[in-house]
Amino acid sequence: MTFGLSFGLTLISIVWVTSFLHLRARARALLLGVFTAACALETVLVTVQAWRGVPSHFNLETTFDGLVARTLAGGGFALVAVIVVLTLTSFRANAAVPFSLRLAIRIGFVALVGAVIVGALMIAKGMRLVFAGDPQAAYATGGTLKPIHGAAMHAILVLPALAWALSFTDWTERARTRAVLLATAGYAAIVGVVGVATLAHIEPEELPLALITTGALGSAILLATAARRASARQPRSRLRAKGREWR
Repeated sequence: MTFGLSFGLTLISIVWVTSFLHLRARARALLLGVFTAACALETVLVTVQAWRGVPSHFNLETTFDGLVARTLAGGGFALVAVIVVLTLTSFRANAAVPFSLRLAIRIGFVALVGAVIVGALMIAKGMRLVFAGDPQAAYATGGTLKPIHGAAMHAILVLPALAWALSFTDWTERARTRAVLLATAGYAAIVGVVGVATLAHIEPEELPLALITTGALGSAILLATAARRASARQPRSRLRAKGREWR
């Protein structure tokens, strides 16, 4: 369920964020079509293996399991390729989109690439153990970096969503950009805490005060930025004009 929910949120985020990128309609349709098909394929295959009660990744026990593992690898390669192309595209100039939103999208894509790299490291570690003749170790330890992978992955939703919401306020573009950078710092602090705790094998209930404080500060920064946006009202007429502008 966690895997499916994470993939669903990522797919929704990518489809939405891509609407702000400078892409031809045909290229956008192709990239999103491949990404959607790969997301669906990955989720279906992992669900099938969970239903069968066997590991989905690193599992080469039977011919069918091996086929599933290789298909998942192929789908993962397609996902990585699309993400890299979209990340590079996000750095193209696009005067129709405010700089603060472009910045949030770029940071979100860079974080997503980082999450993809972490995922590749997990797969490489697991397959190395499998080929070394120790699949049980692969099942037990291959996914140890999942918390970092998950935390970094969803910056592509959180930061652009905040920047988009800020575009409906009467703040100056400089103020919006500062808010995006502040929110990025908060999100980075949260990912950093997750990363340190994961790499140091620290259980949540055993987190030292320094990590708890850093994570709490990062969360507070994110929440404060969102609260400031919520308190910045705008006349309905301007909201309607902004909606027509985005369309």
